[in-house]
Parts: sequence; C-alpha cells; structure tokens
Amino acid sequence: MDRKYVIINRADVETIDFSQVVETSEDTLRWNKEKDKTFVKFYGDNPSFLKGKTTKNISEMRTTLKDGDWGVIEE
Repeated sequence: MDRKYVIINRADVETIDFSQVVETSEDTLRWNKEKDKTFVKFYGDNPSFLKGKTTKNISEMRTTLKDGDWGVIEE
C-alpha cells in the first residue's frame, strides 16, 4: 500500500489523530519555513479528520517539498 500525504495548516494540527498517521506527536511534524503549514503521512483510506483535504502521492509531495517554501529535501 502506498503512503499518502496531506498538507495542513497550523490551526488544523489540533485535529490530528496521531493513531491514524505515521507521525507520533506534534513534535514529529515537519514544518514549512514560515511554520504555518505541516503535513501528515498515512496508508490506506484518508482518516476522517482529513476529509475534504487534498491527498498527494510521493511524487507530488517530493515536488512540493522542493518548493522554496519548504526547502530542498534529500532524494
């Protein structure tokens, strides 16, 4: 099963159910340079707290993370 990604705003962090995503707590989230957006990773169906949010695959997420707002990631 492929890993999926969803970018969320800082205000949405309090809605994360960490039992449904790869991250284990707010401390394990990766933030953009402005510290106003982060993302979560998960497998399978979108968790209910992410309903209506755009889901990205690994290729789309790598492209996003290379954007100047996130900085460069290692391949």
